[in-house]
Amino acid sequence: MEREYIMELLKGIVAPVLVLGMGLVVSWGYKAVISVVRPPPPKICGSLEGPPITAPRVKLRDGRYLAYEEFGVPKQQANYNIIFIHGFSSSRHGPSILSTDLSPPDIIEELGVHIVGFDKPGYGESDPDPNQTVKSLALDIEELADHLGLGSKFYVLGNSMGGQAVWGCLKYIPNRLAGAGLIAPVINYRWPSFPAKLWKECYSRQPKEDQWALRVAYYIPWLTYWWNTQTWFPSSTVISGNPINISAQDHQILNNSLSKMTPEKEKHKQQVAQQGQFESFHRAMMVGFGKWEFDPMDLKNPFPNNEGRVHLWQGEEDKLVPLELQRYIVDKLPWIHYHELPGAGHFFINAHGMGQAILNQFLIHN
Repeated sequence: MEREYIMELLKGIVAPVLVLGMGLVVSWGYKAVISVVRPPPPKICGSLEGPPITAPRVKLRDGRYLAYEEFGVPKQQANYNIIFIHGFSSSRHGPSILSTDLSPPDIIEELGVHIVGFDKPGYGESDPDPNQTVKSLALDIEELADHLGLGSKFYVLGNSMGGQAVWGCLKYIPNRLAGAGLIAPVINYRWPSFPAKLWKECYSRQPKEDQWALRVAYYIPWLTYWWNTQTWFPSSTVISGNPINISAQDHQILNNSLSKMTPEKEKHKQQVAQQGQFESFHRAMMVGFGKWEFDPMDLKNPFPNNEGRVHLWQGEEDKLVPLELQRYIVDKLPWIHYHELPGAGHFFINAHGMGQAILNQFLIHN
């Protein structure tokens, strides 16, 4: 009887201890996993541990700040006000490629062009937006234009990943646009209108590491930071700087750009992700390659009376953006003025004189 009592007593003690132990193990394991996959907090510009604020900024509807830089003629004298939206690893200084020795600056003066470049949320000196969507970025652009007094209508010109933001402008603020331009715009393979066979064929030609990085950004976006910072598997070639996916012309253009790198340009390059890669590069992947609220191929012509134009430039040898998918888009949207550049890769905008040619086509020779 005494033995049975002791056994029952032990059971009463051991069982709760085991349950408690298992709970502690699960809790520890959960916290350990979270600590690995959770990105570090961004180093907000102007905070105690963050980079300094050196650029002019505007305050947005939710209290965030957008940093910007102005190029060209003063806006009071401008015939054309353009908001330029930078690509994946660029910043508010992006419009300089339209107004430096790569593109004679006299065309800016001649046409009377005022260009505003801005740091997308989390880039450069703009505050991160943890709730960023394609729509929110379009509304950020509209607010920026209003803060700077660019008028009731303005132009938007997006390069590479910045082209995705132009699609958002065409969807959410078409009434504010005088014209829109997409330069080698990056494509989301999972836009619904793409035939499955076509997008999967193009997707399969991308490096395996990029295929996996985009799968993560689409299906399990909360794992994007971990996937692109872990060392077990290859991550995004764009983030890692792997040149496997750029064309021969791109190699030549990038090498030429490196040979002309100045201390000022090097400083600009270092500032791109100074608040952290998650709120810049990784957030851009999650938004750009995630689940969109709309399909660009369902858009209606924003200028039915020819009061404006939409232009799209695509390099024939672009290895980052599949030519076949870009052709499919413009075939579905015949109101887009399409310019396919023979022999050009993804970075053709950096080629000598290309900025001048783009501005001419965009603003004058429609």
